[in-house]
This record gives sequence, C-alpha cells and structure tokens, in this order.
Amino acid sequence: MEQSISYTPIGRVENRFDRGASGDEMRASESRIVVNQELARGLEGITPGQQLLVVFHFDRSTGYDLLQHPRGDRSRPARGVFALRSPRRPNPIGITQVEVLDVEGNALRVKGLDAYNGTPVLDLKPTWD
Repeated sequence: MEQSISYTPIGRVENRFDRGASGDEMRASESRIVVNQELARGLEGITPGQQLLVVFHFDRSTGYDLLQHPRGDRSRPARGVFALRSPRRPNPIGITQVEVLDVEGNALRVKGLDAYNGTPVLDLKPTWD
C-alpha cells in the first residue's frame, strides 16, 4: 500500500543562481541557507568548517525517466536514475554535502551547494566524522 508523504520546508536557499547554471559552478560558489526564524535554535552547535548534508526539494523539476544520460549528455551512455544525481527523479529530493563557512543568526553561509535560489530546504544533518 502506497502512502502519501508530506514535508514542510525548514528554510530556503539564497544565491545568485537560477535555471541553467551548472552544478559545478554552483558548488564552487557561496550560498546561504536561511532557516525559518522559529527553527533558528536548531542551528546551535553548527560551526564554521563543519560538513553538513543539505536535504532539499527539486521544486522546479518535473517528471522523470528511469534511464537518463548523465548531465543530459547524449554522448554518454544512459544510466538508471538511481545511479545519477539528476533532479528528474521519482521523488524530487536532492542531497548535497556542504562546508559551513559561517553561522549568521538563522542563516548558514555555505560552499558546495548545488541548489537554485529559492529552493526549499527540508533538513540539515551533520556528516560523520
């Protein structure tokens, strides 16, 4: 039996990237993750230099194919969606590891995030040391 699952974003991404930017370009730049003010205390204990996993919703992605060419490059053999980082997934959830550069109140300044400006953030988790 399938069940419906619903999540409420804990915040959003702020950066200069909209559609069309490459993941490599985004990961090389800084972004901010702005956490909803009522959840800001949940950032306590996060420190600069720490690695976090950012779980986010691919809110601009529609549909999916079970076989896709990596990065849309048709010269590369198609692979299964679960073997790729494609945003076109059965459940449009993204996960990226970032480095925390600074904690600014209810916001984190990070590097390594490959999500567009305005992307809803679902969760933050520390990586294993």
